[in-house]
Amino acid sequence: MNLHAEILSPERALFRGHAISVTLRSGGGDIAFLANHAPFIGSVEICVCKLQFDDGSVRKFAIHGGFVSVSKNVVRVLAGVAEADTDIDVERARAALDFSASHQVGEGPSDEYRRAQVRLEAAS
Repeated sequence: MNLHAEILSPERALFRGHAISVTLRSGGGDIAFLANHAPFIGSVEICVCKLQFDDGSVRKFAIHGGFVSVSKNVVRVLAGVAEADTDIDVERARAALDFSASHQVGEGPSDEYRRAQVRLEAAS
């Protein structure tokens, strides 16, 4: 059984259609939504959002934070910034990763570094 998935940013709808699952990072852990999932509202961390389809294919989206809502077999990801795997410039993402790594301040990866990592992961 499928669910309806939407990946939305202020600029445009990156995806609207059916999928068998939507996986992303919310509240410090990964969560997967399948058909008939209980209602849910939560934050979305900087992560790769994966949509899996009936034929086994997967689409990936770099999500740079936002919210997710699930109700009545509809999963909506509302992201401040989101990029589809096919729209990511890999060389630019690598350059951003290198730049942010060389300008790291403090402990732990910066949001800039994590966004660059997510872009590369989504594009691969």
